Amino acid sequence: MRITKIELRHLKLPLVSPFETSFSRVNTHETIIVIMQAGPITGYGEIPASAYPYYSSETVTTCWYIIKNFLAPSLLKLNLDTPVLTTPEFKRVRGHNMAKAGLIMALSDLKARSRKQSLSRFYGGKRAFIMAGISLGVEATIELLLDKITNALSKGYHRIKIKIKPGWDIKVIQAIRKRFPALMLSVDANGAYTLKDWRIFKTLDKYRLLMIEQPLGYNDFLDHATLQKKIKTPICLDESIKNPEDAQLALQLKSCRIINIKQARVGGPIAARKIHDLCLSHKIPVWCGGLLETGIGRAHNVALASLPNFKLPNDISASERYYREDIVNPPFTVQSDGLMKVPQGIGLGCEVNIKSLNAYTLRKELFA
Repeated sequence: MRITKIELRHLKLPLVSPFETSFSRVNTHETIIVIMQAGPITGYGEIPASAYPYYSSETVTTCWYIIKNFLAPSLLKLNLDTPVLTTPEFKRVRGHNMAKAGLIMALSDLKARSRKQSLSRFYGGKRAFIMAGISLGVEATIELLLDKITNALSKGYHRIKIKIKPGWDIKVIQAIRKRFPALMLSVDANGAYTLKDWRIFKTLDKYRLLMIEQPLGYNDFLDHATLQKKIKTPICLDESIKNPEDAQLALQLKSCRIINIKQARVGGPIAARKIHDLCLSHKIPVWCGGLLETGIGRAHNVALASLPNFKLPNDISASERYYREDIVNPPFTVQSDGLMKVPQGIGLGCEVNIKSLNAYTLRKELFA
C-alpha cells in the first residue's frame, strides 16, 4: 500500500485561559494537522509549532514551507513499509524536526491502522494508564496561582509544574510549599536564567522539587553540567534535547538527571523511542512533555508515554485544560486518581471531529 494523499490544515484555536511562560503569553494556539491517506486508510499527525519562534526556531509558516517544497513530494507514492528516515529527501533536509515529526506521526497512525493496532501497541507501549501532570503558567498574582493549583489537585493531577522566570521564582515556590507541603512540584524556566543565577537554584534545593526543567540556555550543555554539580535538585533538559545525539551528549557530560521527551521537538516517534531507550540503558527517567496539542497530538503523546521508561508524571492533561472544544471524540480526560487511560482502539483510538476541524481551519493544502 502506498501513500496517495497528504493534506495540511493550519488551525487556530482559542485557549480556555491565557498561558504565560518566561518568553511569551498566548491567548490562542496555532498548529498544523497532517492528514495522510493510503488507499482507504487515513492517518493523522500534528505539528504544534506555534506562530512564533520563541520555544523553537520552527513555526507553522516554516513547517508549511518545508513540507510543501521538500518533504511532502518525497513521501507521495512511498510504500508504507519503507523506513521514512531513509528516504533521500528526509536525509537531505537538515533540522526542521517538527515538520518531519508531524509527517512521521501521521504515517505511524496509518501503519497502525493498516495493521489494526492501537498507536500505543505500534509504538511498543506497555501501560494501560499513564500518570497525568499539569503545567501552570505565570499568573498575575501568587494567590491566583495557588487557586489554580488547588483546582488542579481537585482533578487528581499527580504533579504540578509551574513556569518560573527572574522575579517569579523563590517567593512563589515558598508560598506554594507553605500551602502545599507534600505536593509533587517541579518548575520550568524555559532557559530564562544564566549560570550567574546559580544561587537561586541552590536556594530552591530546600523546597524538595521533583526537578528544575531547562534553567539555562537551550544550547548550553556545559553550564547545565556545572549547575547540576552545584545543586541537589535534578535538572531536566527539554529544549536542549533536539535529537538522540543531544541526549547522548547530555548524559555523557552529566548535564541533567532527567530528560523531557517531546516527540514534536526531537523529530517524531522514531527519534523519541531512541532517546527513551538510551535513557533506559543509563537508568535516567523520562517523561512526555506537551506543546498545547489538540487531541490528535495528545493521542500520539499518550501512546508514546505508555513506553516503560516514562516513569514520571507527564505534561499530558485533559483536553479541557486548554480547549473548550477539542477536535477529537471522545476528548481526553483525567481520572480522579490522576491517571489517563491509554486508548486501545485502532490507530489514535479516538475519532477526529471533522466539523470542529473545519471550524478552526485557517487554510489547507492538498498534495496528491
